[in-house]
Amino acid sequence: MDIKAQKKILRQKMLVERSKIDPLNKVHYDHFISTQILNLILKNNYQVVHAYIPMGHEIDIAPLLQELLNKKVTVVCPKTLPARILENRVLTSLSDLETGIKGTQHPANAEVYEGPYDLIVVPGLAFDLQNYRLGYGGGYYDNFLMAHPQAHKVGIFYPFQQVTEVPKEPHDACLDNIIFTEL
Repeated sequence: MDIKAQKKILRQKMLVERSKIDPLNKVHYDHFISTQILNLILKNNYQVVHAYIPMGHEIDIAPLLQELLNKKVTVVCPKTLPARILENRVLTSLSDLETGIKGTQHPANAEVYEGPYDLIVVPGLAFDLQNYRLGYGGGYYDNFLMAHPQAHKVGIFYPFQQVTEVPKEPHDACLDNIIFTEL
């Protein structure tokens, strides 16, 4: 089976598994992971953080984003554009969002950010202990991560999303570290 087919099967499996997560466990996982990210940010004095706006069964980092805004950390969130491009917008409020491609959300009428990032928080569907991730298949994050080699890149996942080895293609980006929990 070729790598693209392996990825497709693994994506489908993980989407199903993630949709079945117990709501109480999800709250605990989400809180633990958000706390770990906050600790990483505070420890390293990161001032510009790129992070996604959670949707569906993704890890809910919205409380973390709000805390970062309260602490005057610059939070930048992606708007997905055609041709695997992310337009990165400064988040000023979680209540001023609009819906984009595939139901994603991004800051509405926000300033476009083109500067460097201290930290990039990356969602995904599966990960391995070599710090590779399986995303949703659009290639948006791989392109974005390669364009920002100086930023610290962290993937966040539920423990059941760990696999022995993520199927990889040459364009797949490796992360600096993965945060997950065995709660």
